[in-house]
Amino acid sequence: MNTITSIIEKINNAKQLDFGSIFGEAIELYKKTWVQGFLLQIFTLVIMLPLILVLYVPLIGLMVAQQESGYNDQEALNTFIGGMSVFYVLFVIIGICVLGTISMALQASFFRIIKRMDHDEAVTTSDFFHFIKGKYLSKVFVLMLIAIGIAIPSALLCYIPLLYTMVPISFFTLIFAYNAEFSTGEIVKASFKIGNKKWGITLALFLVSYLCIMVLSMITCGLGSLFLQAFLLHPIYLVYKKVVGFDETTDAIEEIGTSIE
Repeated sequence: MNTITSIIEKINNAKQLDFGSIFGEAIELYKKTWVQGFLLQIFTLVIMLPLILVLYVPLIGLMVAQQESGYNDQEALNTFIGGMSVFYVLFVIIGICVLGTISMALQASFFRIIKRMDHDEAVTTSDFFHFIKGKYLSKVFVLMLIAIGIAIPSALLCYIPLLYTMVPISFFTLIFAYNAEFSTGEIVKASFKIGNKKWGITLALFLVSYLCIMVLSMITCGLGSLFLQAFLLHPIYLVYKKVVGFDETTDAIEEIGTSIE
């Protein structure tokens, strides 16, 4: 089993990674996992749908009514927004936190699925919900709050610090997925350690992957994003795999315990 000390040691001793090799491996791995990646997007959309309805349906209804009457009443729109009660705003904030936590847990489960398929192990739909349990959700919730607490100030400082912090933050869910027994502090520490050590190649992989997804999504009128968005998670998985790796003996024992549950 990996400990925070062993992970830090592996990161410190990590060799230089090759961009072309990782990107090529990510494409090959994606060929195995694209169906599960599509399901991840569908599950995420389904989870976010209630929040979208609560946020936008009243506003869309007001705009449609104005269009039908042929009169664009800006004052009515301002009154509608100003009339939102504190309870409504509080409800929306709580909803964002809850659904964001579940979405992050789904992503962690997908990282687990990627690892299993990379090792030619069988996966089922229920694997998507591996981390949607009480003993995991509280930790995911704290990690999400930490990520938000780092990202917002970084964005407010002209976005330049965000360019740096987005790389370590991207490892939060991944480190948790393979080391769920770690404390939140240890997960954050390991994420920043690997993010700092492999910042350049991770950012380059993310930017190139994102650009490819954007171009292909535009060509397919946005439909392709449902199938391609999950590709972004594959390069950072491979960075972790090559830097930290997996304890196969421990993983096998963990899988036996999971099947018994």
